[in-house]
Amino acid sequence: MHTTTTATLLEMKRRGEKITVLTAYDWATAKLLDDAGVEMLLVGDSLGMVMLGLENTLAVTMDDMLHHCKAVARGAKQALLVGDMPFMSYQVSPEQALANAGRFLQEGGMHAVKVEGGRDILPAVRKMTRAGIPVLGHVGLTPQHVHQLGGFKVQGRTDAAAQRIREDAVALEEAGAFSLVLECVPAPLAQVISEQLTIPTIGIGAGPGCDGQVLVFHDVVGLYDRFTPKFVKQYAQIGAAMREAVRQYVQEVKDGTFPGEEHVFK
Repeated sequence: MHTTTTATLLEMKRRGEKITVLTAYDWATAKLLDDAGVEMLLVGDSLGMVMLGLENTLAVTMDDMLHHCKAVARGAKQALLVGDMPFMSYQVSPEQALANAGRFLQEGGMHAVKVEGGRDILPAVRKMTRAGIPVLGHVGLTPQHVHQLGGFKVQGRTDAAAQRIREDAVALEEAGAFSLVLECVPAPLAQVISEQLTIPTIGIGAGPGCDGQVLVFHDVVGLYDRFTPKFVKQYAQIGAAMREAVRQYVQEVKDGTFPGEEHVFK
């Protein structure tokens, strides 16, 4: 039994203890992050960009997501595991949303699913939560709406836009969401929403007033170099270290240094 559950996160918010969330897409990374004590692992549809080399998340499929979810589920034994429902896997109808969400739990080994949107997806959220599937909401900058939003831009800068996000957040909580991601919204707005909601908020580019923080693992360790968002702090340059290790390998193979005597069977 995993030690972190949706109830754990609610209790952490009540105590004022911050929640840590990172993305994971494979067995090795999931095991590493789990061992490090991350409370929630999100198998994000961001895998389309950092694992599959796509320009955005829109082309990610259910099969893509389930493949990576299964690997993460084999690696993590403590964290709460959340699968990101990809574009058009929950928008057509509440029935479609329920069927696909069920696959994340039955086939993918996830404990919960994440969906993007506000009041427009409430019927789907209610359908899933009533069936016993925990739902993580996501408002503010919603990457699956990138073309509608005109790019990856901060949301909620005007009073009207901020009010819409607040209303969406409240509606998602009332529909049964156990937590809510706030992405790329002004920090004061995120803090107001966090104080208003009973469920925990997980910020990404939303300031320190949220109940927890989430980042893409590849951004945190410098493995994704197409761009680095302003809200990312890089804690290591693993990409640069990996490139240097491979260069040394190539050089040693070519000059005959590797394999050495210690690598040869007698």
